[in-house]
Amino acid sequence: MGLLALVEDRPTPKAVYNWRVYTCAAIASFASCMIGYDSAFIGTTLALPSFVTEFKFAELETAELALVKSNIVSIYQAGAFFGALFAYASAHYLGRKRSLCCWPLIFLLGAGLMLGANGQRGLGLIYAGRVLAGVGVGATSMIVPIYISELAPPAVRGRLVGIYELGWQIGGLVGFWINYGLTATMAPSHKQWLIPFAVQLIPAGLLFVGAFWIRESPRWLLSKNRRAEAMKNLSWIRNLSPDDIYIIEEVAFLDAALNEQASTIGMGFWSPFKAVGKSRKVQYRFLLGGMLFMWQNGAGINAINYYSPTVFKSIGISGTNTGFLTTGIFGVVKTCLTLVWLFFLIDRVGRRNLLMIGAAGGSICMWIIGGYINSVDLTQKQTSLGSGGTAAIFFFYLWTAFYTPTWNGTPWVLNSEMFDQNTRSLGQASAAANNWFWNFIISRFTPQMFDSMGPSGCGVYYFFASMMILSIPFAYFLIPETKGIPLESMDRLFAVKPVRKAHRQIHDEDTSREEEFRHDAEGAGLSIAKEKLEHVEKATEV
Repeated sequence: MGLLALVEDRPTPKAVYNWRVYTCAAIASFASCMIGYDSAFIGTTLALPSFVTEFKFAELETAELALVKSNIVSIYQAGAFFGALFAYASAHYLGRKRSLCCWPLIFLLGAGLMLGANGQRGLGLIYAGRVLAGVGVGATSMIVPIYISELAPPAVRGRLVGIYELGWQIGGLVGFWINYGLTATMAPSHKQWLIPFAVQLIPAGLLFVGAFWIRESPRWLLSKNRRAEAMKNLSWIRNLSPDDIYIIEEVAFLDAALNEQASTIGMGFWSPFKAVGKSRKVQYRFLLGGMLFMWQNGAGINAINYYSPTVFKSIGISGTNTGFLTTGIFGVVKTCLTLVWLFFLIDRVGRRNLLMIGAAGGSICMWIIGGYINSVDLTQKQTSLGSGGTAAIFFFYLWTAFYTPTWNGTPWVLNSEMFDQNTRSLGQASAAANNWFWNFIISRFTPQMFDSMGPSGCGVYYFFASMMILSIPFAYFLIPETKGIPLESMDRLFAVKPVRKAHRQIHDEDTSREEEFRHDAEGAGLSIAKEKLEHVEKATEV
C-alpha cells in the first residue's frame, strides 16, 4: 500500500462510495458554513466605517473599545458552548435528523434579531441575537460531525467529516470577502453593515430545508429498536440491497456494539455519564478530545479569523480596503488548502502525522513574524510595507499553508471517531463544548493581548508559536492514528501502548477477523448449496 492509498477495514463494494452519503454530509455541513461565515465576517464588519460611525466607536477609549469588540464577538461563543451541551439531549431523544431541523430555527431567530439593531437602539439586539445564534450553531457543531461519522464507511470517514470543515472554509471565504466588496461598491450607510449580518440567514435556511431530506442515522435507529427503518436507511445510504454481505456485516458490528452497551452501561440518557464517571480510560479519552481544541485555538487561528484587521494591522498593513483585501486572500488560501486536506491528506497521510507536521512548520512561521514585529516600530506611520513587512506577510501565508491542512479540521475528525458507542454522543458534546470554550477564551481576550503583549503585539505571535511546539509531543505520545479503523474498534485502539504502534496492530487484527468471518460465511454457503444439491438428486431419483 502506498502513502496515498485508502485503508479499508474490509473489502468494500464500489457502490458504498456513492453520491448519497456525500450529499447527506454536504447538507449537514451547511451548519459549518454558518460557523465559518461568522468567524470571518464579524471582525471586518466591526471595522466597517459605517458600523464604527453608527455605534460611535470613535468616541470610546482604547480599552473600552477593545472590551466592546471582544464582547460582541465572544458572546456568540458563550452561547455556542451551552448549545453544544443542550444538543446532547436532543441528539439522544430526537435523533440526528430532527435535531438538525430544530436548532437552525434558533439560529435564524438570533440572526433576525441582529437586523433590528441601529444607533438609536444600541447594541442590545446584536448582543441578544448573537447569544441565540451561538446556541443554535453550537448545537449543530455537536450533532453534525457525529452524524456524518455514523454514516461514513471507515475508509472515507475522515473525508466525509472533512466536508464539514470544507463548509466552514466556504462560509469563511464568503465572510472574508463580503465586506471588501461592500467597501468597494457601496458608500458607508446603515444598509452597508446590515447586509453581512443578513447573509448569515442563507446557510441556516439551507440547513433547515435540507434536514428534511437527509436520512436518519442507522446507528441511532438501531439504538431505539427501530430496526426496519434502520435497515432501510443503511441500504439506501450504502446503495446496496439488505441481503448484501457488506450490509449484513455492518449490521452485525452495530448490533454487537449496542448489545455490549446495553449489557454494560445501559441505553438511558444518563448511562454515558455513569460510564465516564466509572472509567478512567474513558475520562482520559475525553481529556484528549478537549485538549485537541485547546491546542487548535492556542495556535492562533480564531484570533486571526475574528480579528483579522487587528492582526494585519500589527504586521503593518494599513487602510481599510487593503486590510480587507489581505484578509480576503487569507480566506482563499485557507479554502484551497482545505480541499487538499479533504481529498488527499486526511484519509491517506492520516491524522497523527498531519498534526505534528503542521505544528512544527506553523511554529517556525509564528516565531519569524513575531521577531519581525518586535524589530520594527510599527507605531510610526509608514508609506510602504517594505521588504521586511512583505516577508512577514509571506510567512503569515506560509503559516496558513501549514495550519489549514493539519490542525484546522483534524481535531473535529478525531473527536467524531475516537469515542466508543457507549459514550459517543456525550463525547461529541464534550468536544464541541471544549471547542467553543477555548474559542471563547481566545476571542474574548485577543484585543487585550494585542494591546499588552509586547511592541505592536509581537508577544501574541510568540505565544501562538510556543503553543504549537508544545502540541507536537502531545500528538506523538498520546494520539493514536485512527484512519481506516472501524468505530467499533476504537476501544482496542486506545488500549495499545505505545500509541505509535496502535494503528498497525488493530488494523492487522481487524483484517484477520474479517478473513475469518468471510471464510465462515463461505463455508456456510457451501453447506447450504450441498444440501440443495442432495435434495435435487433425491428428487431426480424419485
